[in-house]
Amino acid sequence: MSNILWKSLVVSPAVLGAALLVSTTAIAAPNSANPEVVKADLSTNQQQQNNSASVVQTQTTEQSDILAQVQQQTQIPQLAQVQQVQQVQSTEVNVLDQVNQYGSEGKVANSQSQVTSVSQFSDVQPTDWAFQALQSLVERYGCIAGYPNGTYRGNRPMTRYEFAAGLNACLDRVNELIATATADLVTKEDLATLQRLQEEFSAELATLRGRVDALEARTAELEANQFSTTTKLVGEAIFALTDSFGDNDNNNTVFQDRVRLDLQTSFTGRDLLHTRLAAGNAQRLDVGANGSAEGLQTFNIGNTGNNDVLIDWLAYYFPVGDNARVYVAATGGIWSDVAATVNPYFEDYDGGNGALSTFASENPIFRVGGGAGAAVNFGFGNKRTFLLPTSVTVGYLGSEPSSPTDGSGIFDGNYAALGQLNFNLGDRLALAATYVHGYHGAGSSLFDAGTVNSSVVGTSQANTLSTTNGSSSNSYGLSAAFRPSDKFSVSGFVSYHDISGFGSNDDFEAWSYGLGVAFPDLGKKGNVLGIFAGAEPYSRNRFVGVDDGDVPYHFEGFYKYQVSDNISVTPGVIWVTSPGQNSNNDDAIIGTLRTTFTF
Repeated sequence: MSNILWKSLVVSPAVLGAALLVSTTAIAAPNSANPEVVKADLSTNQQQQNNSASVVQTQTTEQSDILAQVQQQTQIPQLAQVQQVQQVQSTEVNVLDQVNQYGSEGKVANSQSQVTSVSQFSDVQPTDWAFQALQSLVERYGCIAGYPNGTYRGNRPMTRYEFAAGLNACLDRVNELIATATADLVTKEDLATLQRLQEEFSAELATLRGRVDALEARTAELEANQFSTTTKLVGEAIFALTDSFGDNDNNNTVFQDRVRLDLQTSFTGRDLLHTRLAAGNAQRLDVGANGSAEGLQTFNIGNTGNNDVLIDWLAYYFPVGDNARVYVAATGGIWSDVAATVNPYFEDYDGGNGALSTFASENPIFRVGGGAGAAVNFGFGNKRTFLLPTSVTVGYLGSEPSSPTDGSGIFDGNYAALGQLNFNLGDRLALAATYVHGYHGAGSSLFDAGTVNSSVVGTSQANTLSTTNGSSSNSYGLSAAFRPSDKFSVSGFVSYHDISGFGSNDDFEAWSYGLGVAFPDLGKKGNVLGIFAGAEPYSRNRFVGVDDGDVPYHFEGFYKYQVSDNISVTPGVIWVTSPGQNSNNDDAIIGTLRTTFTF
């Protein structure tokens, strides 16, 4: 074991706890809180040392013999140490929980993970002889760095594992004093006390050292195999078995896929660059209404249909001050990247762990426009709820940013501008009011998410704009979510869209609304049961002589079963009535079995 790594861990117990709690899903960022090291004043008069050199040498020899006995007992042979660690782990089922609790000292923790009673995790009381003995050693030798706030907290109970870490720090400190010829500060009585403490806490010392050995080996392996010091890879792969049912079933059973590889790069620890590669072959099913996006599923978006690899999202987030965050998208930007959708458990940013359909995942107003541009999110206060902090968001996205031809470009082509106010009332209720103004060239779709002429939600009547003239749109949306308990959530939305065409008879209005209930952790932690119902974006009596006055209702149910931390299986059903806003069309029923791998 590296002596430098071990000493750095035991000198700062907070660092030891943090090292044991490294999470592979977190974005790598340096911790700005560096605990202050409490150092003992070891300076002595040099002349006095020279005059009593022989006395010091005699004391050093005697104390070294005693300390050698202490350290010899600490250095357990490797095989015996492994057996002892296994025995401790088999009898102490809460070992890791105690170490985790120790590592969390001094940090702001989620209220759901807080321990409500000290007796739940502390088993070395201030009245114990061992506690008082170690505290006395700490005061004389300064061998414990303390917690992130610089205090030792010597007046509260400790776990046996944080006690063992402090004990080992004192062992190393005394060894250092003897090695540097300052042994006149160390007494035989203190060495005898250390020996007795080491004997009583040898099991905990062996457990901690075994884990640090494993951590050191794992760290070395990661460093040897990392491809970048600033970038990590986050991936998602979806396998989906899908078919439709009904009297007018025009679809065959399909087995489709989509893969996303997101390279997440941070240069300062507070910024984040997303470079996402995607490939897939998932195509939408025919619901019996030509040009309709009803029943479209989230994994049907962002691919060419033949597993070609493309960069489907390139965006950069960076902070400005303490409460503002800037978002710049070079391609693939959508409003839900920066604006709060307020639809927990259903929204997964078109990933594979939320709702099945694009309609149930978020308010359709967030599908108006997309592409490249920028947005700024201004947060108010530091309190986070199960949704997002209260904030104001403004942004601009152009759908044809790379084309220099006339009528295209970032400002002359299709675009959308958004303004949103999102605010939380306590930690259970969140509301969002959203406005989007857009310009759409001839032949565009309203709900296109930046694809210009391809709709991703709603009926053709609500999406199809004039093929000869451009149009402008003003969209208004309200979204709300309420979580009365940790096991139940209700969310919903309504949106209204006013389209003004630049030619005659090009004006129309569109509506959409929906309501969902979710039961998180149902049956197992990580599971979600979701039920959603509403009306897909529609426009009544838009075309003269066409029977399109019916409302296309959408019903959806899914159950995400979390097989492991990285695998989930989601069976679900989507039922759409009156596809194409025509009750003469048979209802569309789509069944899907979605398996999602995250890594």
